[in-house]
Amino acid sequence: MEQVFTDDPGAAQTVRESGTLEWWQQGGKWFSYDGHAIFSRMAGQGDPLVLLHGFPTSSWDWSRIWPMLSQQFNVLTLDMLGFGFSDKPIDYTYSIEDQADLFQGWIDGLGLRSVHLFAHDYGCSVAQELMAREQEGVLPFGIDSVCFLNGALFPEVHSPLLIQKLLKSPLGGLISRGLTRRTFERNFLRLFGSQNPPGRIDLDDFWYLITYNNGRGILHHLIQFMEERRCHRNRWVGALQKTSQPMRLISGTADPVSGVAMARRYRELVKNPDVVGLRNVGHYPHVECPWEVFTHYRDFRKDIAREG
Repeated sequence: MEQVFTDDPGAAQTVRESGTLEWWQQGGKWFSYDGHAIFSRMAGQGDPLVLLHGFPTSSWDWSRIWPMLSQQFNVLTLDMLGFGFSDKPIDYTYSIEDQADLFQGWIDGLGLRSVHLFAHDYGCSVAQELMAREQEGVLPFGIDSVCFLNGALFPEVHSPLLIQKLLKSPLGGLISRGLTRRTFERNFLRLFGSQNPPGRIDLDDFWYLITYNNGRGILHHLIQFMEERRCHRNRWVGALQKTSQPMRLISGTADPVSGVAMARRYRELVKNPDVVGLRNVGHYPHVECPWEVFTHYRDFRKDIAREG
């Protein structure tokens, strides 16, 4: 059965009735960024907490931890351009810097004077760029704290999957457009720990959001962020080393891409590193063990409040 939603400022989008995914979309709003529709979601009260999602998924990744976070904080998130329910223009130069511009303009437009950041994967690079801007004095708001989840904070120890390497290669356009559900699932499941892999409905939802609005056609453009990480390595790692705000890394140690080696590098390069390891948890801790992630994040914020 299908249902049509017409609150998108663009053409009406047809979305299958899929329980909580439908609820997620219905609870969101769209705004315009450079003429493109961006899906956003807000809930709760208290200190503003901005959630930044990863590649190739969307803000939906945060849905399991959303109810817990929104009971204590004013939680805000969006689907970055090219992801989830947001527009996915084909002829567009996607970049981490542009996504940071998107977040910066959105947060500033909401009139927020300071925010806390909670970032995963691709979103960690966006958070690092925002941190660098704050240190340069060009960010119109403050960043009170940053918590990272399994992101490639240090490109030298990032271990991309073969499919990611192929998407980034000159064959990326063919690989992207020809990506099948079977290939997606085989590679996506490798990112998860053995104890809590996504079920069939979860995989349906992830695939739906990736392919929504011709999403397969731009994956090879989006994944060029891996090269950006190398090019901006000194700037973004420097942002971690120069920061004055509290930081925590929550790391699923079974992650084959940004797991144990990334956490080890974090301890080596970041002063007074605050690292929480989650055993038998993969690249998506907030999907695999949301309550555990929430508990560690809540404790992080309590520690900040005590020290403040």
